[in-house]
Amino acid sequence: MNKAKFIVTIGILGLLSTANIALAELKLGYVNSQEILTKYKEAQDVQAKLQELYKTWEQQAINMEKEIQAKREAFEKQSLVLTDKTKAERAQEIQALMLQLQQFQTDKLGPQGEYYKEQNRMMKPIIDKVQNMINKMGEDEGFDYIFDSINSNIVFASKKQPNLTEKILAALEKESGATSSAKAPKK
Repeated sequence: MNKAKFIVTIGILGLLSTANIALAELKLGYVNSQEILTKYKEAQDVQAKLQELYKTWEQQAINMEKEIQAKREAFEKQSLVLTDKTKAERAQEIQALMLQLQQFQTDKLGPQGEYYKEQNRMMKPIIDKVQNMINKMGEDEGFDYIFDSINSNIVFASKKQPNLTEKILAALEKESGATSSAKAPKK
């Protein structure tokens, strides 16, 4: 029985030492994807275009609200002199405009609206480019894992862990500069 315990103990110690060696050889890093998307020039350009689109639709909604308000005020001022039929028609017209405004806001700015579809369409190539750069850097520099501190819910990152955010950002900007100069006509 003592011989069996000894063999089991040696086996467990062997497994633990192998696990410690494997953990010591892991190369980990992390990035902050939100910071990359905030600082990356191409992403900033897309965000500016999206902001303009949002402002345009927001202004259209404000104009529709002003029109509804003006019709309400006119209706209230004239309500004493209007026939019941005309009152009903005007009230129905105001109600239709309110429904039209709600539908516009849902279609353009709602969670399934055009703004979010456009945002996904415009940001997808940039997100793919960032992901490809992370993959390339991970392979080139021999990382075992690179975590995203925003999406992976990491609550602690040691100062010893390399933060690759700036490195990824610099590589993306360098690649974009090379791509831009390659596309630019030569003088």
